[in-house]
Amino acid sequence: MNYKAINTPALLIDHEAMNENLQKMQKYADMHRVNLRPHTKTHKTPELALMQQKYGCAGIAVAKVGEAEVMAAAGLTDIFIANEIVGAQKYKRIQKLAETVEISFGLDSVAQAEMVENAFADCDKSAQMLIEIEVGERRSGIVTEDEFQKLLDYLKKCPHIHLRGVFSHDGDSYSAPDIETACKRSVIAQQRTLRFAAMARSAGFDIDVVSIGSTPSLANGSNILEGITEIRPGTYIFMDASQANATNHEWKCAATVLATVMSKPTPERVILDVGAKGLT
Repeated sequence: MNYKAINTPALLIDHEAMNENLQKMQKYADMHRVNLRPHTKTHKTPELALMQQKYGCAGIAVAKVGEAEVMAAAGLTDIFIANEIVGAQKYKRIQKLAETVEISFGLDSVAQAEMVENAFADCDKSAQMLIEIEVGERRSGIVTEDEFQKLLDYLKKCPHIHLRGVFSHDGDSYSAPDIETACKRSVIAQQRTLRFAAMARSAGFDIDVVSIGSTPSLANGSNILEGITEIRPGTYIFMDASQANATNHEWKCAATVLATVMSKPTPERVILDVGAKGLT
């Protein structure tokens, strides 16, 4: 089809560029001997998640229970909800998912652990959980070692919670002024994540997952420290304008928006048939 025949606005995906990006990140993970668990909130498309699985990813990450349900229904069987989950109804939905897939989710407080323990008390399967470590993004996650120790102490009293590991997301790498800074922030985040994993092991927990993000650092070859078991980049499949610090000649922007100029009120200004909301 000639692009001029497509009704606008339209999201266009360059299949060749997307495949190159998928192959490149899988090769990077394999080279460092870590599992690749792509975050699928970028595309929210089961067909693309299955394609990532075909290339060799160990599982997928999602942002919420609803996304996990859609991916499980499409045949994805190893899903991590990279977020804290609160609410009795959501716990029941996770329990339902656990009947057919491997499902785990995040935790960062004693209050959440108490809710999860009570919700899973009558279930045949334990809640599979990873503790989130805050590493500079200033969002969710455990901040201090004291808080972490209190959570570990509480989890020892929770027979219905299985602590699988820890995870973090170096979201501050998105705002790095250059690639070198992004990669440096990634290493610092990894060191902090590994330190908390070591604390958990010292407390008697069998930690087998140490999971990190994110695209800006990982797409530029950030060193992956020994002890990291998994990476969770998401945007790498398409790349986009916000990935300027992560884009070089090896990565391609596979997603673009086709729009039509519908007004030209002055020589310096044109109006398109897509706005800021449509572009995001």
